[in-house]
Amino acid sequence: MSIRLYDTARGGVFPLTPGPTATLYSCGITPYDSAHLGHAYVYLVFDVLSRRLIDLGHDVRCVRNVTDVDDDLLRKARELGVHYLDLAAREIAKFDRDMALLNLLPVAVEPRATSAIPEILKLIASAVDNGNAYVSNGSVYFDVSTFSSFGEVSHYDRATMLELAAIHGGNVDDPQKDDPLDFVLWQPSQPDEPAWESLWGPGRPGWHIECSALALREIGASLDVHGGGRDLVFPHHECETAQSESVTHEPFVGHWLHVGLVGLDGTKMSKSLGNLVFVEELVAHSEPTAVRTALLDHHYRTDWDWTSEDLERAVNRLALWRSATGGNGEGALEQVRAALDNDLDTRAALVAMDNAAGQGLSVGQAALLLGVSL
Repeated sequence: MSIRLYDTARGGVFPLTPGPTATLYSCGITPYDSAHLGHAYVYLVFDVLSRRLIDLGHDVRCVRNVTDVDDDLLRKARELGVHYLDLAAREIAKFDRDMALLNLLPVAVEPRATSAIPEILKLIASAVDNGNAYVSNGSVYFDVSTFSSFGEVSHYDRATMLELAAIHGGNVDDPQKDDPLDFVLWQPSQPDEPAWESLWGPGRPGWHIECSALALREIGASLDVHGGGRDLVFPHHECETAQSESVTHEPFVGHWLHVGLVGLDGTKMSKSLGNLVFVEELVAHSEPTAVRTALLDHHYRTDWDWTSEDLERAVNRLALWRSATGGNGEGALEQVRAALDNDLDTRAALVAMDNAAGQGLSVGQAALLLGVSL
């Protein structure tokens, strides 16, 4: 038995065939504000995948990084008049509490970007030595023209890439670049920003290089599954692939797993818009298990809007499941396993549990597989 999982780069559903230890890397938080429900949903998807892999007999090494040096974090710390690492520590503590409330399994390691400066510097130096990166006025840029597969994760055309790069901090108008799509690996720090010594002068890493360095350090050159929210496909994951494979010359990722965006009233949740729903707010009025169940009632690849009806439906579901006590506790277990193996179809899994519980069969084992406490 194996899980069949959609791979963004290949554009289809393919068997996931890890070795005895399945390696997963999930892009984690930038801790400058509380993580919202859209973030939590991404990590829940990786949690469900991890649970099914464990159920299949694999050990799972799941890495979830913390981007603790970043433009947004430094800007917010400056606004608040606090040290950026103090702000990061405060938000990481909130995040860890929220993930525990949602009953997420602990990840193997949650490394911070600032812990990997030596690895980042080594990776950048290799890219420069290989001719994949160039130095310009104290900054180091990756030259996308040297990586023939650039674009094969997202499959976007150049115009779309330029648009998304501009939206996500790519600074396409930077005059120091040879090409607007070239991306920064190292940059000089502003006077009030953290700086580390490097061959190219004091500065700090770019966003994309941090995840490559951490993935290579914590897992190795090739990952079974890597991903995050759908908005990370480009530029983040496209750039990660380019800089990683240009140095290792090995396939970076077996399956690119990208999770749909969660909205509110028809608009994607985002910190900039302020249209956010937080886990801590939801669990103040409903049990955390109901929040987790509500999130599971969506297929991970679809975009969807959070509504109060999600939570009401989950509360009713839990009542039904808890009322069913017949059998040996394995009601719907095989159907749930089959649903998860079919591209993590958690919605179908919940329906199977509804049907079994409606017949009076206990669904305790199936709920356990989904991380739902009955």
